[in-house]
Amino acid sequence: MTGQTFNLDGQEIPFAAGQSVMQAALAAGVFIPHLCYHPEFRPHGSCKLCTVKINGRPATSCTTPATAGIEVESNSREILDKRRTLLQMLLVEGNHFCPSCEKSGHCKLQALGYELGVMTPHFNHFYPDRPVDASHPDVLLDFNRCILCELCVRASAEVDGKNVFALSGRGIGKHLIVNAESGQLADTDFALADKAAQVCPVGVILPKRKGFAVPIGQRRFDAEPISAHVDDFKPVAPTTASPERRS
Repeated sequence: MTGQTFNLDGQEIPFAAGQSVMQAALAAGVFIPHLCYHPEFRPHGSCKLCTVKINGRPATSCTTPATAGIEVESNSREILDKRRTLLQMLLVEGNHFCPSCEKSGHCKLQALGYELGVMTPHFNHFYPDRPVDASHPDVLLDFNRCILCELCVRASAEVDGKNVFALSGRGIGKHLIVNAESGQLADTDFALADKAAQVCPVGVILPKRKGFAVPIGQRRFDAEPISAHVDDFKPVAPTTASPERRS
């Protein structure tokens, strides 16, 4: 640690050189809601859920370098309301049927909804027509639940070296695809042991023949809120690379 700190909602947070505001907060045991952040990958700020106010201006905490003396607001009413709105938009944009979803209780989108008190969709549901890919012998892809976090895309490219997944299209038409001429997972070298199979925060990538092995009610976020699992999201090691910046 550098011995320097910044203020987060009245608490002094120490940080190491190269850490982002979010990384420093998580290392100090303070949870900031997020979906696209993963401690093993370079942050890129696509989900915007980790947005805070830094010296009065909005910024994604995962991509903003920690700086001594800054004032950070994360739990103000304004910030929490914006996070709820983002979650509500994500919930209606896809087809999320939590009671019947295999990822229920392990899903970060669902867990953050409970954490932030999102009990109604608020917006009209889109009900998009999205496929399910059951072509692979070991993995089911349910594109209905994709939130475009890009974690599987990055894990496949950066860790597995396979580039199995990609995002295609723009705006409301943006969607996850499989990099195969057929568009099917079976026609790639994807394996259940790949890092890309382990990082989805929702229920897009599911192992076959293991459905509901852990009963609902006994799962990761069933007993405790996601904020109680802050240790799971702490930086793997102090980072020396500057976070990516996105507008």
